[in-house]
Amino acid sequence: MRLGSTSRLLAIRQAVVSATPAEQLDKREVGGILICQGPHATGPCSYGKYELDMCHDMPPGFIKNAATFAPDGEAFYCFPRVGRCADICTSPTDCTFGAVSFDSPLKYDLGIYNWQTLFESFDCHLNQTADTLGSAAAATGTVVF
Repeated sequence: MRLGSTSRLLAIRQAVVSATPAEQLDKREVGGILICQGPHATGPCSYGKYELDMCHDMPPGFIKNAATFAPDGEAFYCFPRVGRCADICTSPTDCTFGAVSFDSPLKYDLGIYNWQTLFESFDCHLNQTADTLGSAAAATGTVVF
């Protein structure tokens, strides 16, 4: 008898969940990024939606002070950079260690590469096919994580 009650309760719960409109669910946004001073989204944090294909200086309080840089979704990737947007980069690595994406293991701890005290700006771009991205990375000498 208890098993029957549990089954009915689960069926009712499933019906309620299924009836919830999809519009009420939060959706990741292309260009949304979580930036925090500490690793693993700790310490003071800032969340913003940034325009793609342009350079952005880090928000105040996070310049050379960001251990978490977490792009919000699989549709885009970003290049953290040493130097502000107005600066001229003369490094053969394009002043970055490579791309950070939603799937990147580095996004919650840039300290793995000691970048938490170097990071001053970034630019983000829509994902491309693996072949196109691989060719672009090879042409620029960047590593995509």
